[in-house]
Amino acid sequence: MRRGDVGEGAGAVRRPGVSCVFVCHDGAGRVLLARRSAGARDEPGTWDCGAGALEFGETFEAAVAREVYEEYGTRPLGIEQLGVRNVLRGDPVDSHWVAVVFAVRVAPDEVTIGEPHKFDALRWCPPDTLPAPLHSQCGESLAWFVRSASSPGAG
Repeated sequence: MRRGDVGEGAGAVRRPGVSCVFVCHDGAGRVLLARRSAGARDEPGTWDCGAGALEFGETFEAAVAREVYEEYGTRPLGIEQLGVRNVLRGDPVDSHWVAVVFAVRVAPDEVTIGEPHKFDALRWCPPDTLPAPLHSQCGESLAWFVRSASSPGAG
């Protein structure tokens, strides 16, 4: 059964999953991107911000802190919710996620690849100078981060 399926067989009810997407940043204008390795679930070779599924009984902030530690080996210094996206992928739709998007400040010198089976490189870069190719879902999350960083009261 695929994630989000309830029941079994042809009559299974499909439901969206909930994902916590995070744009890690250094507080000085740079964002952290990871290149998805050959073992990644989808889109290997693309650069992406982080994300992970919300587990039952977990707060958004706890999920973000857990996933940042798992993926990058560091603890968040600050977590800010940016918004919520409805992510529909495929035609017909074969992947549906509700993505809660966060900006997460981390200490750059503490970041490491925590999941080498999923990622094979890390890069700090300004949001206007990004590596290519980007994961299909990364651009919109980065745009939300840029808008939040440039809005009054951001910081």
